[in-house]
Amino acid sequence: MAFAGLLPVLLPAARAQTPAPPPSFYTTYTYAAYTVYDTTSTDPPTRVGGVGGWLIFRPNGTYEKRLSISGRNGPMFFRQDGTFTLKGDSIRFAFSDLKGPDVQRGTFRFDPATRHLSLTILGYPTGNRGVYELDAAPAPAPQPKPRRARRK
Repeated sequence: MAFAGLLPVLLPAARAQTPAPPPSFYTTYTYAAYTVYDTTSTDPPTRVGGVGGWLIFRPNGTYEKRLSISGRNGPMFFRQDGTFTLKGDSIRFAFSDLKGPDVQRGTFRFDPATRHLSLTILGYPTGNRGVYELDAAPAPAPQPKPRRARRK
């Protein structure tokens, strides 16, 4: 009974926010793979070949995307600059293109140990999605510290 009185006090702590991504999340990634899931087809998911380019996430909430996909008639290039927001494992991209302002939503999984990022972007109709696999660019090698000359 005494516990029931504490329940309203304890509930806000139980609803703690998902922690912010670690600083290593904000970096440059290279595209490693892209798979399309089409629920309107009985075909298996399509692993798209010839994927290249990069994606930069900045701590100020801006991003730059440069994606290329090899096609039958040559490469297709996608350029997107905008803002992103994270909430839990959800990600939202806001940008403008030739058609005007647009938004893409999805989820992400980031592994700080491997610096691998998976982005799932929701498509239309509901259930369709694209899954992008990205790897963080190698961190710069640490620079040796200059030695101080010894006094004699």
